[in-house]
Amino acid sequence: MTVKQRIRKMALSKALDKYCRTVSVHKRGHLQEFYRINVIKRSSLAEKNMDEITSVDIACYRDIRLSTVSDRTGRPVSANTVRLEMALLSAIYNLARIEWGTCTHNPVEYVRKPQASSGRTRRLTSVEERRIVRALRARNPELAVIFTLALETAMRQGEILSLRWEHVDLHLGIAHLPMTKNGTARDVPLSFKARQALKEFAGSFSGPVFSYTSNGFKSAWRSILAGLEIEDLHFHDLRHEAVSRLFELGTLNVMEVAAISGHKSLNMLKRYTHLRATQLVSKLDVRRRQAQKFVALFIPYPAEFCDVDNGVSVHFADLEHLTLPASSREEALRLAATDLLRIQALAACAGKRLPPPGVVKANDSRWILIRPL
Repeated sequence: MTVKQRIRKMALSKALDKYCRTVSVHKRGHLQEFYRINVIKRSSLAEKNMDEITSVDIACYRDIRLSTVSDRTGRPVSANTVRLEMALLSAIYNLARIEWGTCTHNPVEYVRKPQASSGRTRRLTSVEERRIVRALRARNPELAVIFTLALETAMRQGEILSLRWEHVDLHLGIAHLPMTKNGTARDVPLSFKARQALKEFAGSFSGPVFSYTSNGFKSAWRSILAGLEIEDLHFHDLRHEAVSRLFELGTLNVMEVAAISGHKSLNMLKRYTHLRATQLVSKLDVRRRQAQKFVALFIPYPAEFCDVDNGVSVHFADLEHLTLPASSREEALRLAATDLLRIQALAACAGKRLPPPGVVKANDSRWILIRPL
């Protein structure tokens, strides 16, 4: 005969507080969960004890939330928002059933979830981009740099706002992210435009790149869009726009784009690639496509400055090639770019494949990225 488990009485509101205090606080997305917890605590569901809540109660909560109009947007709460709230409730019940002893089953488990949306497909127009840049610069140049980085690097808002100068190497054109949403580190290549934006804004050698907090930036962003009367544009849409532009370059494959954006799931990445028809038209031209493949042969290579008797030279570690000595670094860079172009052209004519660019040491003034074109 089994001993019946004794249920500890705990109101859902208390369980939400305990979860927030002991579990959610250790997550990278704890702020988002904090908002969801507060929403659930304001519902009549929170007044009941966990063991008294049924699947009917959960379904009722779902329906009420789907019919609720958001005070911030003036539109009904999205299905995805409700799905995330139900997922949070389910996680709490699973934990409470095993570790807290406040329930014996999970009433959320068998309740139908709202149908998932197909994902946003909002693209930024060139007119909107110019207007937003002008408005951001007029308000605070720092905002314009954040906007530029979002479009040029596909970084998330949190990743951009958490950037530190000691992790940004403008010499190599790399921004290091020690911790991302996926829980892993990532090195983000910086385009010429991104590097220029950061150079104009460059400050100390250490410390935060930007002074804005998440809430402060969100407030400024909403204010700018409202003043410009631009509707239905979220800052996260810029990440979608950036990834789409990377694909539209025609020179990067899916894995290379994923390495830049930090997407672990290729299915998730596929959702971001709503390519413009005008970009696809150019791909129908075979000769243009061949030209793009030809240009893709001439990629940048890392190189190291070396002091020699007659001045300074540049060493391509991956190509085992040392350029002719030069009297200055500027002249050495010019000679190195010419030599790299010649090496890659000869390899292309001979049908040879050069070794791929290797890893370089960040924040080392001896290293630089040589661009042949």
